[in-house]
Amino acid sequence: MSVRDAAPEPAPPVQVFTPYRSGLPHLRTYFRDLWGRREFAVELARTQLRAQHFDTVFGQLWLILNPLLLTLVYYLLVSIIGRAKGGTEYLAHIMAGLFVFYYFSGCLSGGAGSVLAGGRLILNTAFPKALLPVSAVLVAAFRFFPTFVIYGILHIATGRGFTWAMLWIFPMFAVLTVFSLGCALIFGVATVYFRDTQTLLPYLLRIWLYMSPILWFAEDVPHRLKPLMHFNPLYSIIGTWSKVLVQGETPHPVLVVQAVAWAIASLVVGFYVFLSREREFAVRI
Repeated sequence: MSVRDAAPEPAPPVQVFTPYRSGLPHLRTYFRDLWGRREFAVELARTQLRAQHFDTVFGQLWLILNPLLLTLVYYLLVSIIGRAKGGTEYLAHIMAGLFVFYYFSGCLSGGAGSVLAGGRLILNTAFPKALLPVSAVLVAAFRFFPTFVIYGILHIATGRGFTWAMLWIFPMFAVLTVFSLGCALIFGVATVYFRDTQTLLPYLLRIWLYMSPILWFAEDVPHRLKPLMHFNPLYSIIGTWSKVLVQGETPHPVLVVQAVAWAIASLVVGFYVFLSREREFAVRI
């Protein structure tokens, strides 16, 4: 056989890189896959908790001591040194507000770093990337439940009673979780594009803490400033939380509607931002 009759060698494969186009995947398929992998999110959350020594006595003790010490410090500064109104109701208000704010900040901080922390999974496994912020919210929830028990002990020790209105804490916790998940999705994307987001986030959370009804009661806001407070989502959420948990009263319908509206808006915007940029994560991390 002559050289001329030999079969030509196959041409090397050609890779074509097309510009990235943002857009949403098929939502029904995506959310069905997301729900089908819910056990993966739970196991991922448990892995992160074990890495944080959550399954040890001292690990759970620190979850309680950290916000508990902050509660005593803030109560000392505001009530005694600042000569503001104090009492057991104010102490319970600060503790309940700090515990639930730590849950929100845990969701936000964990969600902001969830995509970068799951870089190897993103590069080697095909799965709905929204499971990463979801697992961060689950981690924050597991860390929140022991602190809620501590508040219950204080609630009983200070002689505070129980009313049917306190059952509102369950839907309000769901509203806060939905709002936190939406924020976690947004900040998870922001951290991929702007790595300094995680550095700025603690300062943002500290400002958010002081602007929320934690060191003060929601009803103590001057009338002229109340319209501005409604631009803070945590004003209605934490204000309602303290109203039903500490004071045992039915929440104001306007605050409940505002809290639900903020939660839905946060979730919709969060999923839209996350899903529209998800396909670009592999080349950004």
